[in-house]
Amino acid sequence: MTSWLLADCVRGFAGFPLRSDLLSGVWAPGRKLLMHELRERYQVGASPLREALNRLASEEWVVHNDQRGFCVAQVSAEGLRDLVRTRIAMESLALEQAFALRTSVWEEALVLAFHRLSRTPRSVQRDSFEENPEWERHHRAFHFAVLKGCESPLLLGFCEQLYDQAYRYRQLAARKAYKQRNELDEHRVMFDAVMDNRLSDAQRLLAMHYERTASIYTDGA
Repeated sequence: MTSWLLADCVRGFAGFPLRSDLLSGVWAPGRKLLMHELRERYQVGASPLREALNRLASEEWVVHNDQRGFCVAQVSAEGLRDLVRTRIAMESLALEQAFALRTSVWEEALVLAFHRLSRTPRSVQRDSFEENPEWERHHRAFHFAVLKGCESPLLLGFCEQLYDQAYRYRQLAARKAYKQRNELDEHRVMFDAVMDNRLSDAQRLLAMHYERTASIYTDGA
């Protein structure tokens, strides 16, 4: 499913990147969102800002309080653990279905996605972390190339929503994680397990990959 969720990660809701800034951590969890700051940053009027904030509140990216206005939704170790458990369960099911329906088209798309990811540096800077937008695009494409073989738009839609939530936590942990783990190796062993038709290994490695990210966040929380 290529939904507005995916599009908004690239260009932002209503033509300005408020939503993607929330996911990437530009606006810190719990921070009050002041209208004059938002208008200045995004160069938009009050009406489209309120429309965006109300929609983001319905998705629980921001919280609305009648007395205090809008603030960024909090994050928590407990929430992350719940997210990781749910994501592992959903994606393990998607993998099982993809293996059952295995096609050459799925395999070829996965080979291409892994190749692009493997050729792209994680950070713009070599010695310190600065997110490389091209890497993030290829990273997302790789994870969904793994899952798309399930051929279930509904299941993929759920996985996409969970990816967005996980992305927010990943960004909060990214600077700490940089150079402390080899993400390419983690993706490579998952890729190899899928290509070698080892379902249980692919599910286990996927779970380890997500739990590794979660542990980096919770250890530093």
